Amino acid sequence: MPQIILGVHSGSHDAAASIFEDYSLKAAVHLERLTRVKGDGTRHPDRAIDEVLAIAGATRRDVDVVCYSRSLLPTRYFRNLRGFDWLREQYRTHVAGKSRRQMMPELFRHNTSDIDTFFDIAAFQRDSGFRDDVKTYFYNHHEAHALPALFYSPWDDALIVTADGGGDTVHYSHRHLAQGRLKTIYGGEELILTPHSEDSLGKMYGAATKALGFRRVRHEGKVTGLAAMGKPVRAAELAKRFWVDEAGRIHSDLRSDSEINSFMRALARGLGREDYSASVQKVLEDVMLLSVQRLLANHPSRHLGLSGGVFANVKLNRLLAEALALKEVFIFPAMGDDGLPVGGALAWLLQRDGLARWLGQRRELGDVYLGRDFSQAIDAELARTPGVRRLPDSPVEGTARRLKAGEIGAIYTHRMEFGPRALGARTILANPARRETHDVLNVRLERSEFMPFAPVIQTEKAAQVFDVGGVNRRACRYMTIACDVRPEWRGRIPAVVHVDHSARPQIIDRADNPLYHDILGAFERETSLPVLVNTSFNVHEEPIVNAPAECIQALMDGRIDFVVTDKGLYDRPRG
Repeated sequence: MPQIILGVHSGSHDAAASIFEDYSLKAAVHLERLTRVKGDGTRHPDRAIDEVLAIAGATRRDVDVVCYSRSLLPTRYFRNLRGFDWLREQYRTHVAGKSRRQMMPELFRHNTSDIDTFFDIAAFQRDSGFRDDVKTYFYNHHEAHALPALFYSPWDDALIVTADGGGDTVHYSHRHLAQGRLKTIYGGEELILTPHSEDSLGKMYGAATKALGFRRVRHEGKVTGLAAMGKPVRAAELAKRFWVDEAGRIHSDLRSDSEINSFMRALARGLGREDYSASVQKVLEDVMLLSVQRLLANHPSRHLGLSGGVFANVKLNRLLAEALALKEVFIFPAMGDDGLPVGGALAWLLQRDGLARWLGQRRELGDVYLGRDFSQAIDAELARTPGVRRLPDSPVEGTARRLKAGEIGAIYTHRMEFGPRALGARTILANPARRETHDVLNVRLERSEFMPFAPVIQTEKAAQVFDVGGVNRRACRYMTIACDVRPEWRGRIPAVVHVDHSARPQIIDRADNPLYHDILGAFERETSLPVLVNTSFNVHEEPIVNAPAECIQALMDGRIDFVVTDKGLYDRPRG
């Protein structure tokens, strides 16, 4: 009998849940898509848990295993809270409204990794509606980042690297697959009770984001966008604070969060935001490249798997793909903490079955349309909305003509995407030939002028326009890597070409999304351009659209000119 395995991440940001039937991933949903709070980690992700269960046709009583990250869990189940600790938690719960407590400090306080010592697991699971015999598994943060990059890749050998702002006492992990053995080089469970070192490039980049007046763990992409517009004039000053040992480990002499933040603020003084961003980006790239080079020298492989929030940086990913002698680079699409529930379930399966069986179960990741499917509801909802009309044009041809004319449209089809990128299920489409499209989109979506918009192209035509090949092709399927735009195309699709002549393309197979693929074909017939703008269907600081009501609201607010579904084309008459 296959097990129903629930993965949960209840963190301070990017809370999420996933559901597996043994090795088959049935659903995965970010809490933010349901609560409409960007990056939501303000509560235990019960809504995401119930959503993935409903998508899979299951209930909490059907779950055999629950896999949790060691992060925030309800305070009332923590044992041994007395005196000042008890009073503080009463205040936090009843006055400050913070009813969860971090788990990792308790491991250190009790000097044990046995969570049942200080947390009433049985009561928590029972009160959560799970069966008394449900198994509870607490997964390692960086292992959960690492395993999806390997499980969804067909490699016989691989180096798997994770990097982020920190989790379970470390900021990096390194694993090597060779000859049927998976070795943890650094960053595994053996470090769980060791004091952590402040060596994080992720924290450095986050501090830079904050120093520029942006929000960390949210706006790091703005720094990446700005970096292409500046010169790394203070990179050497920052680079002195980081070094890489012969084993590939990254170190820093910045010893605390406050010291990191203070230094990054000081580095920004008197420097334009473009040059500051360029300096930060160069240090990130140089240090990480040297680390991976030394890891590969010690643990040879032609395949590189990446995950963790640092590898949301598509410019860094491009450098690694182009500078290293690799056959393929793959970045797990939900590379941030929202992807942890997937990796946590895979970690349980690895422990349950052993490496040989686990490796034998590996498979193609697929299209990552893992949310709820509203395809049967969206047309009825649009039809009954006052002020919305259904157009007589066919969805494909009508969309192509409107995009050619400069209108902004949104595609609403399939199940919602999992991960931070819109991949054709909840995507805004526009004409890339018009440079002014960039400015129109920024105004309508309240986005920053320096953030580049991404292109989408049919897989079979990708190499004609972009530097797409064997090393980066699979990563381009999920928009997790930047690449060069071929010179002859840069002037023809200016809305999706960044100032450094790069783009972050998505390549799409028809089998994944026929409507999306066919619109591209029709647009090419209309314009001789095989490319469209693809940007996420959301206003700045809001999560990507999920339910029909959010799609309709965007249309009514004039964020888009029309919506296309599998069955119809809709707009809102003006004037």
